[in-house]
Amino acid sequence: MSGKSSNSNPVNIELLTADQWARLRDVRLRALKENPEAFGAKYDDAVNFNEEQWKAGFLKEDYLVGSVGGVDVGMLYIEVLNGDHGATCWIGGCWTDIKFRGYGVMRALFDFINKHASEKGWQRQGLGVWTHNQLAIAAYESLGFSRAGEKMASTSNPGMYFQHMVRDSI
Repeated sequence: MSGKSSNSNPVNIELLTADQWARLRDVRLRALKENPEAFGAKYDDAVNFNEEQWKAGFLKEDYLVGSVGGVDVGMLYIEVLNGDHGATCWIGGCWTDIKFRGYGVMRALFDFINKHASEKGWQRQGLGVWTHNQLAIAAYESLGFSRAGEKMASTSNPGMYFQHMVRDSI
């Protein structure tokens, strides 16, 4: 799966396997370090995970990584579950390297989800986004997500609120 970025390099999307745990670790740690405000998870916790802990995530989640020119520049994970607002899966950890925003990385990740929705159980996706992150909310709306329910208080970050959003695969 690939799309065109603004500099004509294709965005390549790959579904990682547990054997690629180090690749997941590297891109996830970059995301947590470069944009800590976007996540509930903390870099200081994740940086101490060992190989077994990274591999354990693959038992319940699928990890997609987007790369441009052979460099991993975006990611997300998907957990199949019966979620809020009728979701058949939950999306988390969405991130694109700031230098590659506008290249279509997130759109390519969600195009991959659309392509594999029926076989993987990803028909109706749900996610949570911080209510103060209006750029992310607008980006998700451009991908077909709509707000679902009322904003909710975070238990991991007191004083912060998140909004559920859902969309159906195309």
